[in-house]
Amino acid sequence: MGMVMIKCPHTGRAISTGIEIERERFHASAVFFSRTRCPLCHTDHAWFAREAWVREPGAAQSHRRLVGSLA
Repeated sequence: MGMVMIKCPHTGRAISTGIEIERERFHASAVFFSRTRCPLCHTDHAWFAREAWVREPGAAQSHRRLVGSLA
């Protein structure tokens, strides 16, 4: 299982959507639209599934360290 990620349009950095899913299941899902509150710029970002990707747990660890260092 991995975390669905999007890119913050203001900072260009990857952020978590809070959705955990298997990569294959995510790619097989229907196209959808969602919103995510960005911890970097404190804005709600609207996004489509085609703009997102699944980050596996090992990669998510380095992302958490990066976001934690920005706080």
